[in-house]
Amino acid sequence: MEIFLTEEQERWAGEAQEEALALLCALGRIPAPSHQEDKRSEFVKAWLEERGARGVYIDEAKNVIYPYACEEAAEICVFMAHLDVVFPDLEELPLRREGGRIYAPGIGDDTANLVNLLLAAGYVTEMGLKPPAGRGILFAANSCEEGLGNRKGCRAIMERRGSRVREFISFDCYLGQCVDQAVGSCRYRVTVRTEGGHSYANFGNRSAIACLAEMVRQIYAKEPPQKAKTTYNVGVIQGGSTINSIAEEASMLYEFRSMDRECLAEMEASFRELVKGWRRDGLEIEVETLGERPCGSLDVPEEARRRQAALTGRSRAIIQRYFGGRLLVEAGSTDANIPLSLGIPANTIGTVSGGGAHTRGEWIEAASLLPGLKVALACVLAAFKKG
Repeated sequence: MEIFLTEEQERWAGEAQEEALALLCALGRIPAPSHQEDKRSEFVKAWLEERGARGVYIDEAKNVIYPYACEEAAEICVFMAHLDVVFPDLEELPLRREGGRIYAPGIGDDTANLVNLLLAAGYVTEMGLKPPAGRGILFAANSCEEGLGNRKGCRAIMERRGSRVREFISFDCYLGQCVDQAVGSCRYRVTVRTEGGHSYANFGNRSAIACLAEMVRQIYAKEPPQKAKTTYNVGVIQGGSTINSIAEEASMLYEFRSMDRECLAEMEASFRELVKGWRRDGLEIEVETLGERPCGSLDVPEEARRRQAALTGRSRAIIQRYFGGRLLVEAGSTDANIPLSLGIPANTIGTVSGGGAHTRGEWIEAASLLPGLKVALACVLAAFKKG
């Protein structure tokens, strides 16, 4: 099937750039921490409705759902981009234009990608396009993609509709990137408590900080599985109260990642065995699960491989058509983890160029919105064709 835009569609994308910039500057100022995306959800819902979208609603997970011809569809193609940003701000986010760049926290991850998704949905609505018989299109501005959001928004969508999903594309990352394999992860807060005491009078009492340091040493002494790339990291440690107090409490944030389920299971078993050992030593240990992101498996049926390869091949062709830079097809931790873990063909595709992701100096190239919109629109329109 033909997967590229017509001249008329490319012209439409060019003419939409003024609207794209206005939408980006409006949306980019709206705060949206994970679990607190309400303001953006309401804005996106209203924007879609103003362009004629019908049946748009906000679900219990704060996802904005636009079901297009989904009522009686036996199969659904899902297109999404996430609402949330990594920053906790609840007041208006600072945004500025400087030269050809637009700066704002979260402007590239994922606001600009969300803009391109919305414009593509607006085009479909404006043109009244009809997908093949029995197929529906689900547009979603989803919540809780970032950090400890733990993919809550995407999970809710897949739990409700997963059995009908034919394929899934999320718009995230930068132009040239296509994520087609899922890196899973498990994240924990580990807290150790001891009797503590005065640093002089109670010298010899166990220190929670010293115990935690030994735990970290043991974690880093373990060799990860070799079947697939598997990593681990203690990213944060906290504890103690004063320089002259033996620490009563200390904690760490620990995660491990892998592309393979068996490797994750092996890391989990190793971690739990370490915890048992620490408790046998008489330590009070609390383990809190902060998040679990599923991965796929290296051992998948041939039919699943074929369908995934077909989707990735189409995405590659579209990206190469409208983006002249380097193409990078790789594994990653994105909303695509959820469908990939269920055996559903899925990609995460970038539609903007920029830098500084997850920093307050994040920026995007304004001119990259045009090739990015072409990529997003071509991906969406491919679902309206047979095949």
